[in-house]
Amino acid sequence: GLAQCRNGLRKLGLVPEMHPDTAGAASDVAAMGDASIGAIASALAAEIYGLDILKAGMEDASTNTTRMLIMAKNPEYPANQSNTAITTLIFRLRSVPAALYKALGGFATNGINLTKLESYMLDGNFTAVQFYIDAETHVESPAFALALEELQFFCPQDAVNVLGCYPADAARYDTGGKTI
Repeated sequence: GLAQCRNGLRKLGLVPEMHPDTAGAASDVAAMGDASIGAIASALAAEIYGLDILKAGMEDASTNTTRMLIMAKNPEYPANQSNTAITTLIFRLRSVPAALYKALGGFATNGINLTKLESYMLDGNFTAVQFYIDAETHVESPAFALALEELQFFCPQDAVNVLGCYPADAARYDTGGKTI
């Protein structure tokens, strides 16, 4: 959260201190009872811990978003409406030329839009990379099944993990009247 508020903190002349989570920071500030110490947290956290909101909208960009995860042994997916769901997965590829290009081809040929693609080095090794994808599709859609099958062809065994499927927020599709 602090990185998303860097400019606002600088303008106010505040010295940030890291905390593992924003709600926990609010809880700790409330417990200290020191009016010279504050926390960047949600309005709900302020309400729960009896804190005053001194400045709303601390983020540097109004488009900043934070996503929370619900972990479950037996996941519950939203209704299968492919155009209103996001499926998130991680995967590793075999280390061969054009592997990422080929692996992502299954999404394109099955009409699935990828809204996020990130790569992460594993254990600081430049040759071992894991990818994170958000796909505009339902995990149970036939198109996703075909794309997943093609992706798995380019990955080592057990190197593809679907993290979940959730309803897409309407804000994803609010273009502010602009045609995209």
